[in-house]
Amino acid sequence: MVSYKRYELPPLPYSYDALEPVLSRDILTYHHDKHHLAYVNGANAAMEKLEKYLNGQEQSIDIRAVSRDFEFNYGGHLLHTLYWLNMAPTGKGGGTPGGTIADAINKNFGSFDKFKKVFGDAAKLVEGVGWAILALDPVTGDLKITQVEKHNAVITMNLVPLLACDVFEHAYYLQYKNDRGSYVDKWWDVVNWDDVEKRYQKALTLPKLIL
Repeated sequence: MVSYKRYELPPLPYSYDALEPVLSRDILTYHHDKHHLAYVNGANAAMEKLEKYLNGQEQSIDIRAVSRDFEFNYGGHLLHTLYWLNMAPTGKGGGTPGGTIADAINKNFGSFDKFKKVFGDAAKLVEGVGWAILALDPVTGDLKITQVEKHNAVITMNLVPLLACDVFEHAYYLQYKNDRGSYVDKWWDVVNWDDVEKRYQKALTLPKLIL
């Protein structure tokens, strides 16, 4: 019998009001407990459909729909997990990075200010809803900034995500209404650069892809 492990909603690494005033308790409560949980449940539901088919409990399956549902929900789960860890309580995050990630940012973007402008614009200008992501390209070893629409293609884009900014409306609308730009500008104040540094250090140990 085929049996897949199920995904679980990770707890927030801080209290629901830890990111105020940048992000309110209400936003974190709804975002984590409702929206992130929905992606966990969606990914598990897609796997359950495939599992039942492979075990002969279902006679047919729309594999295109199941694959699409899994990719969307699993991508949402992965990116939200990264998003929570990429932020630190007020007073402990923000500022400028140090360590090797700072050196890499300067090398790949010229300066932190230029990186911040490009990344911020990528987040503000995502069409519809999605993410801005700073990632390591395992082929070249360079840092890349990319946009992800919705949560799709996250698990197939070959990049190693280091920093993610969520620009789905549920990430900011209760507090910033339709002013995505103000949300992105304030979000920098809670970025957890220590977490980004640890992710970058770990990513550098991964084998480079050979294409």
